[in-house]
Amino acid sequence: MKCEACQQETLLPFRCPHCGGQFCGAHRLPENHACPKIDQARAQRQEQVMQTQGYGSYNYSYVFGQEQFKRKNHISTSPKELKHIGVAAALVLGIGFSIGIFAMLLPDYFGFSFEWTWAIMAVFGVIMILSFLTHEIAHKITAQRKGLWAEFRLTTFGALLTFASIFLPFRMIAPGAMMIGGTLQKKEDIVTISIAGPLTNMAFSAIFLGLAFMLPIPLDWALMLLFAAYINAFMGVFNLIPIGVLDGLKIFNVNKKVWAAAFVPAAALAVVTYLLFS
Repeated sequence: MKCEACQQETLLPFRCPHCGGQFCGAHRLPENHACPKIDQARAQRQEQVMQTQGYGSYNYSYVFGQEQFKRKNHISTSPKELKHIGVAAALVLGIGFSIGIFAMLLPDYFGFSFEWTWAIMAVFGVIMILSFLTHEIAHKITAQRKGLWAEFRLTTFGALLTFASIFLPFRMIAPGAMMIGGTLQKKEDIVTISIAGPLTNMAFSAIFLGLAFMLPIPLDWALMLLFAAYINAFMGVFNLIPIGVLDGLKIFNVNKKVWAAAFVPAAALAVVTYLLFS
């Protein structure tokens, strides 16, 4: 039988499950024979990648090979991703206001005391959204620039836990994760993708720390910025812990020197910011 793409004879043709055409081994993939239903094929593949992820923050996997989901340096999103990001942002904003309300009702609960006004809560809530989403988007942009498919998705367990945290004394910010699928040309790309998120939190921590001392603002606002610096430092060092599905384990398994170079300053930043505002 002849391949419908190159017209060469093939003894064992592959049937495309999407368009029904018969192709040789070189043209069996939808991307290689200009499949008219390629969007359907990509959507199905993306859903399969998502279903294999399970629950938990920053839980993504890699497959080594040649096939790519997206061309390199192509950044894209989808209506579904934007909806999930919107819900996640609302949950994280709720956490921001919840911290302020708990601090008003129980001044000594967090180990520090300053007046949380509604304006401070609103700004802090926006900072929390930026801190969380920038971390995730850093993973996304880095992965897509490597030619991988990457989109944010809520997880049922994480979203429910984050929602419950709004009303509980403890805080857990894990409404979803950046789902990443595709193929990598070299193993070292795992380090680049994984470290991108924690580095954004470390950068935010340093920025808020500097603003707290440099801006001519009231003490309560300065303390809020110090607290935001600590939260970001904590997010950075926590995600660099080399266990489970966290970014740290992916980095540690590939390059321990890079992991140490990121973990040590992140931990130091967390200690310094905590001592300053506490």
